[in-house]
Amino acid sequence: MSTVPVAKPAPSSSVAAKNAHNIDSMLKEKRVFKPSAKFAAAARIGSFKKYEKMYKASLKDPDQFWGKAAKELTWFRTWKKVCVWKPPFAEWFVGGKINASVNCLDRHLDGPLRNKAAIIFEGEPGDVTTLTYQQLHREVCLVANVLKKHGVKAGDRVMIYLPMIPEAVIAMLACARIGAPHSVVFSGFSAEALKERINDCGAKVVITSDGGFRRGVALKVKRNVDEALLGAPKVKSVLVVQRTKQDVTMTPGRDYWLHEETQQVSSVCKAEPFDSEHPLFILYTSGSTGKPKGILHTTAGYLLGCHLTTKYYFDLRPEDVYFCTADVGWITGHSYVAYGVLSNGGTSLIYEGAPNHPEPDRFWRIIDRHKVNIFYTAPTAIRSFIKWGDEWLAPHDLSSLRLLGSVGEPINPEAWMWYYEKVGGKRCPIVDTWWQTETGCHMIAPMPGATPLKPGSATLPFFGVDAAVVDDNGNETEPNVGGKLVIRRPWPSMLRTIYGDAARYRKTYWSEIKGCYFAGDGARRDKDGYFWIVGRIDDVLNVAGHRLGTSEVESALVSHPDIAEAAVVGRPDELKGQAVVAFVTLKNGVQAGPGLKEALRAHVAKEIGPIAKPDEIRFAEGLPKTRSGKIMRRLLKEVAASPTGEIKGDTTTLEDLNVIAKLKQAED
Repeated sequence: MSTVPVAKPAPSSSVAAKNAHNIDSMLKEKRVFKPSAKFAAAARIGSFKKYEKMYKASLKDPDQFWGKAAKELTWFRTWKKVCVWKPPFAEWFVGGKINASVNCLDRHLDGPLRNKAAIIFEGEPGDVTTLTYQQLHREVCLVANVLKKHGVKAGDRVMIYLPMIPEAVIAMLACARIGAPHSVVFSGFSAEALKERINDCGAKVVITSDGGFRRGVALKVKRNVDEALLGAPKVKSVLVVQRTKQDVTMTPGRDYWLHEETQQVSSVCKAEPFDSEHPLFILYTSGSTGKPKGILHTTAGYLLGCHLTTKYYFDLRPEDVYFCTADVGWITGHSYVAYGVLSNGGTSLIYEGAPNHPEPDRFWRIIDRHKVNIFYTAPTAIRSFIKWGDEWLAPHDLSSLRLLGSVGEPINPEAWMWYYEKVGGKRCPIVDTWWQTETGCHMIAPMPGATPLKPGSATLPFFGVDAAVVDDNGNETEPNVGGKLVIRRPWPSMLRTIYGDAARYRKTYWSEIKGCYFAGDGARRDKDGYFWIVGRIDDVLNVAGHRLGTSEVESALVSHPDIAEAAVVGRPDELKGQAVVAFVTLKNGVQAGPGLKEALRAHVAKEIGPIAKPDEIRFAEGLPKTRSGKIMRRLLKEVAASPTGEIKGDTTTLEDLNVIAKLKQAED
């Protein structure tokens, strides 16, 4: 296919200035995969023309589009005005009254959905629990009443620090039911990180567990809470889920077993109506510098974004079993494990543990066992699957899959192809999603059944999303010229502020490009209008006057048959400004050596050009990653720049500290 018709956003007043600091985009990907006729025939949006018509309408009259879409939700009172926009602050569905818990539970109880599985849970030890919508509703009401018993009122913040177990989703929905904004912290975070978040949001109650299972070990979750609360004296109650049954310290008058507390309250909890802009949750992002940012999302707009994107991008059906591998400690778990799936009446499969426990085929076993239809995971996980080897897939029947998703960071074309061929059997569309904690829901992704796919491209914007790539002056760049990825108008699921710091919200997201939300990512658009994310602007390499996106160099490295994963950073260089340093992980069975280093350098030069050829290649057993699977390039920059490999930056979100130690020992 030579040209894909595309709905273009309204152009800026001028093209890119010739002297702007744009990103040089050199990696070319020519493969295109059209939607299969079979998938398109059954899809909610089964043609590009339909997508294009809906997209144009959403930009032409956004109030009409979003107002009609919002009627899919259940309201106590209809809104008076769709949007009030006083840049950079937005209010959506002004005057409306709604409850997120009702939209995820109560409205499904009057028909056959009440007996449908809402959550299927598989613990790492192999235990399986299924909760129907009726059962989930009862559990949520019980926990909501326990929160009330402990003095929680609408507006009070509740901290949730739980492993990936059903009680995590139950706690979120219980908070939503009574109007108490929740703040979920990933249970792998340190006591210090937890304390900082508790104090920043002023949490009154903490919901946690005795522990959880990860790689065969019972984690000490409650112990971290005890340590954190030594510096967080305002917490009044700690509600503890019994998961591992390990011995824990219970402080009298503060700590309570949740299962004992639920026996003392009613299973009936009437949901309260809340203003459309009532805070739903605060979710902290650590960022590379400064204190964590408490991203505030409100109820109606966020819920609508999750609901619609789940419906359209995952083409979710009543009979589907949907498996998202994200933890609820991240925005992906909020939007696409809990709120988006449950508001659509879907079945959300939750897995507690590691993807390689007891062996590297755990996800394939889960898909085979539960006949999963939709699988949503991260490129980091996909590259780990590639490293572990195709033989782990072979024994398992993956034929139930009909759609695959990718989330978290740009997916390189070769990982995309492996995912498409080996996991999806060349029959499943891949929905490669670009979005952020701040955006609340998917912003750019292919519409399955409608959008031709290009490996490595997130493709086109969602309805109502006016996305553009601009230069430093805010002018839209020409095709295949990289720049800053911005959103030029408000959308319902956007963050409302940084909790307690409106000035930081304005400066962080709205000061870089006048009138635009700046995502922090670099991107380019090709001649068909497709978006290609090239990495964080902070990670752009400045090599001999060229600005190179890290994702393109990494994609070139991973396209070599011996490489499973790569991360590229810059190191100060007197001659070129920055030298390119590549950290690469080899596939199982491949031997490192000087010959391979030179082969990799030549391969990058061939794929992109001599300017991108790494000055230094380091072989690594693993790369430093956050617990959500994102590569921590900030730490790699320190390793590359320091003769001793000394790390001074924050490592509290690092999943495995041993990775850094091994990198220091790695051959230069």
